Amino acid sequence: MSHRKLLIFMNNLNRILFITIAVITFSCSKPEQTKKAELHTDAESLHLTDEQLKTIGLQVGKIESRKISTPIRVNGMLDVPPQNMISIAAPMGGFVKYTELLQGMRVKQGQVVATLEHQDYIQLQQDYLDSKTQLEFLEVEYKRQQELASENVNAAKVLQQSRSNYFSAKAKEEGLRARLKLIGLSAEGLQKDGIKSVINIVTPIAGYVTEVNVNRGKYVNSADVMFEIVDTEHLHAEAQVFEKDIMNLRIGQTMMLVLANETQPREATVYLIGKEISSERTVRVHCHLEKEDPTLIPGMYFNAVIETESTAVPALPEAAVVSYDGVSYIFVQKSQNEFDGVEVKTGISESGYTHVILPNGFDVNAAVVTQGAYSLLSMLKNSDGDH
Repeated sequence: MSHRKLLIFMNNLNRILFITIAVITFSCSKPEQTKKAELHTDAESLHLTDEQLKTIGLQVGKIESRKISTPIRVNGMLDVPPQNMISIAAPMGGFVKYTELLQGMRVKQGQVVATLEHQDYIQLQQDYLDSKTQLEFLEVEYKRQQELASENVNAAKVLQQSRSNYFSAKAKEEGLRARLKLIGLSAEGLQKDGIKSVINIVTPIAGYVTEVNVNRGKYVNSADVMFEIVDTEHLHAEAQVFEKDIMNLRIGQTMMLVLANETQPREATVYLIGKEISSERTVRVHCHLEKEDPTLIPGMYFNAVIETESTAVPALPEAAVVSYDGVSYIFVQKSQNEFDGVEVKTGISESGYTHVILPNGFDVNAAVVTQGAYSLLSMLKNSDGDH
């Protein structure tokens, strides 16, 4: 039994020694492998052979100072100026006798859009005719009193009373004449054609009906909006610009807008810049469309870019700047066959050039790869994967 126990003890001891040696070996080798991988990952340098250079067809150049504009991205909607939008109301309360307007219908300037009737229209015309007759009588009496006064026949008090009655009647007649004109009737037409119980409501502008709030038989007063009509021939774009971009705005700048249901941009020009900041910290910018389109409708939303003044910035051809995992790089030629990858930040791209924000201490006169940068990036990352 003692010999058997000795054999079991020796076997267990051998297993423990084997496991211990394996753990020590693995622990010693792992830091070396990790260090080697880290060193290779940090290295952003490539050494190419002459044959590789010829195959890739690399070209190098210098960083240029180019004028690139910083566009302002905005949104807004199409609108019409106040003079191209009108709300039609009755100048004097009455019942709607006739109207055929529907939303979307086009109307001409001066077109009758509704007729109203009410007994007050009749009373107003009657009052005017009475006033007109009274004025004519008082005018004759005033002239007669003037003639008598010139012959010292009547007293001055009688002349003054006659004069007062005449001018009072004249003022009343002129007021009633103006009220007739306000409801679309003329004093001359009334004397010629007689009293009417109906007045016409006409539109002062041409355009499209956007709102109808009446129907036949409905009573409307002077405070009720019967119709709204919009002239869409002079639509403009109202853009909302954030407070941080206001100082870069100038009248005359170009804005390219794209409507929600379109893909092709439309050109507009900044015409007015608002002077009030809204609660959303935006300012309204009024822009005129270069080409008017009668098919456009007020209220249509758009996204737009306002082109600002260009400023000189460091720039490279777009092909010189490559990206990997969200990081942008350029390659600098250190020698004939050696190239270093340099991490940069990018700004706006325009006309084939990209604004590059270089790291501190970068030599702006360095030779930068302008063609073949993607090939260098691919070779660099492939070499990382091999290790």
